Amino acid sequence: MSKRIAVLMGGWSAEREVSLNSGASVVRALMNAGYQVTAIDVQRDIAQLLTRLFPRPDAVFNALHGRFGEDGCLQGILNILDIPYTHSGLLASALAMDKPSAKKVFSQAGIPVALSVMATREHLIAGDPIERPYVIKPANEGSSVGVRIVMPGDNVNLFAETSWPYGDSVMVERYVPGRELTVAVMGDRALGCLEIRPKQGFYDYANKYTDGKAEHIVPAPVPKAIYDEACRLAVLAHQSLGCRGVSRADLRYDDTRGDPGELFMLEVNTQPGMTNLSLVPEIAAAAGISFPDLVDWMVKEAACDA
Repeated sequence: MSKRIAVLMGGWSAEREVSLNSGASVVRALMNAGYQVTAIDVQRDIAQLLTRLFPRPDAVFNALHGRFGEDGCLQGILNILDIPYTHSGLLASALAMDKPSAKKVFSQAGIPVALSVMATREHLIAGDPIERPYVIKPANEGSSVGVRIVMPGDNVNLFAETSWPYGDSVMVERYVPGRELTVAVMGDRALGCLEIRPKQGFYDYANKYTDGKAEHIVPAPVPKAIYDEACRLAVLAHQSLGCRGVSRADLRYDDTRGDPGELFMLEVNTQPGMTNLSLVPEIAAAAGISFPDLVDWMVKEAACDA
């Protein structure tokens, strides 16, 4: 008898639409693989979610992105219910989602990161917390939601805007020039490194999820030593956070001052996108792993925290 899999998607974070697309792709792949699949659009009504999870599925494929689904909250609920789920557990999810905490873990593991500080609304209104250029990032959002680059000469006071929805404290990080690299990690190995080249601007939310806005090159055309080091750092970051299943590490490669250049870890995404524009499925395909096989492996590796 085929296994019953519940695919959780949607949610109410800023990444809801991306999650719905990821979930739909996963549902199709699992159904084609012969699984019995229940798709659940997760709402704020947790009692309703618990009802939808009974009778208990054999595993949950967590296709949620952003807050609640990716930050350890949902993982805690599934741990209590003793339902195996894909991707990382509670602690790794919480650490990776909170950028300042993740950077501390990376630094302690010897992984290079860019200088950063936490700044309140008042700090930013008063002036630059670090020398420009720098990047402003919400502390716990994904998909580049809310990310802004502040360059020398920019006349911008972000926190004077009343529409800013990401809290009063953000991470201000030194802008690293150069190239955007990303590495997919599956279990204990790196599947490969891909370079992202936005056709204009930086790799923001629009460039990530609009077809044709960015070029993906796999394998990344960088020196072999840099390629191998990016893969090593991605696996080390995955292990240092305590991740399991599939993750994606985002790095900057500063080659602006000549070879070999420097790598800087930006973040680890414990629940990377699974849409037709997503990076992990593309890297996996280049490594000879089809999307159905990738999804099937993730379901078979589903687990609860001990």
